[in-house]
Amino acid sequence: MNDLTIEVNGLRLFARHGVGEQERKVGNLFEVTVHLRYPADGAIADDRLEDTLNYAEAVAVVREVMTVPSQLLEHVAGRLRMALTRRFPLIAGGMIRVAKLVPPFAADIDSVAVVLRW
Repeated sequence: MNDLTIEVNGLRLFARHGVGEQERKVGNLFEVTVHLRYPADGAIADDRLEDTLNYAEAVAVVREVMTVPSQLLEHVAGRLRMALTRRFPLIAGGMIRVAKLVPPFAADIDSVAVVLRW
């Protein structure tokens, strides 16, 4: 059995995650990267969308989850994992990275992020 990794890299979204009330009120720019291991035999053999994970649907799941505020990026990553594995039960494992691009403190950095692997 073959499995492959389907990648959604650098999806940028506006959301209202953060510990501070002001962060949840004003919002911030986030970047989500999702790598999902999925069985590939059907798609490799038959070239049919129904035999693989539709990445457009995966993006829709991510967008929906990101609309619900969380205090912690860890919680966001966990909710993303739950929603994606519920929608695509054949996911065999993966990685989710959630980055806040403008953290609420003074520092010259690109982002702060959490990575969830399973």
